[in-house]
Amino acid sequence: MKKLFSGLCGLLLCQTATAAQPDTGALFEHRLPRLHSNETVDMRQFAGQPLLVVNTASFCGFTGQFEGLEALHQRYRDQGLKVVGFPSHDFRQEADDQAKTAEVCYVNFGVTFDMVAPIKVRGDDAHPIFKEIARQSGKAPRWNFYKYVIDREGRVTAVFSSLTKPEDEKLKTAIEAVL
Repeated sequence: MKKLFSGLCGLLLCQTATAAQPDTGALFEHRLPRLHSNETVDMRQFAGQPLLVVNTASFCGFTGQFEGLEALHQRYRDQGLKVVGFPSHDFRQEADDQAKTAEVCYVNFGVTFDMVAPIKVRGDDAHPIFKEIARQSGKAPRWNFYKYVIDREGRVTAVFSSLTKPEDEKLKTAIEAVL
């Protein structure tokens, strides 16, 4: 029995050691156009910060989650959390015009967290940030408003589907764990 226990402990240690290590370059070495702006969002500013990364869409049944995401941003920003929205047309629910996307985010929902110009979030053409998120978590977005909690070391620590509302206690607990 003692040998079995020792063997199981050794196996667990091996699995921990082979877990996907973060490629911080894949996450942070990018400058992306800010949504409907001539400015850029330099992802290097987020290195060492806890992040909530969300793939968004303006014309989705989950678009109302912008309100809850903004509430999370307001609640946790003074504790260091950075929320970053990545609009995507991968699920055919994003405007073709950045001005319309910006109107939905900034005017309709009062978003003040960083939003980048639309990118690809899944498949071979996915932006390197989302390729790294999928590599670490094993979960590429299956729909709009997937939420990825990333710790200060650039590790994806939790993934939440579109069905998880920003107000969900499990999401808040995952965020608080990386603050």
